[in-house]
Amino acid sequence: MLPFIRQGVQTFWQQNILQCRCFSHLALSEYVPACAPVDRHQVELLQDFVSCSQRLFVMTGAGISTESGIPDYRSEGVGLYSRTERRPIEHSEFVRSEAARRRYWARNFVGWPQFSSHQPNEAHIALSNWERAGKLHWLVTQNVDALHTKAGQQRLSELHGCTHRVTCLSCKTVVKRSELQERFMVLNPSWNEESHGVAPDGDVFLTDEQVANFNVPACESCGGVLKPQVTFFGDTVSQELVFSLYDYLSQSDAMFIIGSSLQLVNLPNYMSEDTEKL
Repeated sequence: MLPFIRQGVQTFWQQNILQCRCFSHLALSEYVPACAPVDRHQVELLQDFVSCSQRLFVMTGAGISTESGIPDYRSEGVGLYSRTERRPIEHSEFVRSEAARRRYWARNFVGWPQFSSHQPNEAHIALSNWERAGKLHWLVTQNVDALHTKAGQQRLSELHGCTHRVTCLSCKTVVKRSELQERFMVLNPSWNEESHGVAPDGDVFLTDEQVANFNVPACESCGGVLKPQVTFFGDTVSQELVFSLYDYLSQSDAMFIIGSSLQLVNLPNYMSEDTEKL
């Protein structure tokens, strides 16, 4: 079991021996980074790796969703950090600042119709098919776009949550993001601003002047602050979720990482703790 896990991490990420990206002509977008042509030998190695696994543990990052029209953060030339100086909102800023929350929700309100309409691409569908075939034991995604869910993935953990859900910071009530959009429209009937650019979490670029008069609803249950059910930068993932992933990984015989730079995951520690269990 352990050799396969080590092989999966080293072969498919740390040493970058396999960098297989197969792009559909219909799915190409301005956010898909440039890459070398697919090498047939690399594809065969990938096929052998997957074929040897009976309980595959998969981790996905923002790179898997670029073909669905959602930008990632770090890809050269097309990622958010390459195109702009903007950075995602910090958890502490959202919690302490009403102005920051207004800015966040105004931009999210504008970006939501497009962001929520994105559909799974061939990679999401393939992973869902692997699950139905009994090949994929568990999938953990760093993404908050719900595309794995839309693809039919059941054995799934959303490491950083999902933008399609909103929670109250006080009473913990959870509502659908689509329902909140309707409340935004009622509170801001004449508010109509154009955005400039889009971010991986559905955020768009608006100026402070554009968001100054935007009205943000409170929790209908207790009047508390509403926040997307996602882990913002500076926040932490629950220990319960992390420990559950340790268990799923220990039950697996190989690990496959797709579309992630691993900048937000301390993989060596993650693997070393699981190694001790094995």
